[in-house]
Amino acid sequence: MIQKIVINMTPERDFMLNGGAKLEKLNPKEMLLYAAADCAGRTILGLLKEHSQEMLSMEITMEGTLSTPVLQAESRYTSFNIIYNIECHTLKDQIIISRAVNLAHDKYCGLLQMLRKIAPLSHELSIVAVDDKA
Repeated sequence: MIQKIVINMTPERDFMLNGGAKLEKLNPKEMLLYAAADCAGRTILGLLKEHSQEMLSMEITMEGTLSTPVLQAESRYTSFNIIYNIECHTLKDQIIISRAVNLAHDKYCGLLQMLRKIAPLSHELSIVAVDDKA
């Protein structure tokens, strides 16, 4: 069974669950996924702030494959996948943002580092530039 949560960056540069879902409604395993996605997003924003870099939007989907076909107390994650969908202005922005995402994912997000000790963690990245200017 695959569990997943989706978070979106707000105009205030915070993160909220997609569709206005409430954190209180998440089960503990989904909370772990939420925390990992939030940590990754905050780490990326922190790295971009150092370069005065902005992005238009960011959506992060965090998936976890459970060891059982139905959610149970003894279910545990056997793998994780995190999907980053980002919009920015230019091709130059894409390069800088791509580097920040990879650094956050591979090195700086402590929660993702901890999840790697539980199970394999993969990621996908899609960055779209909406302006023609470089």
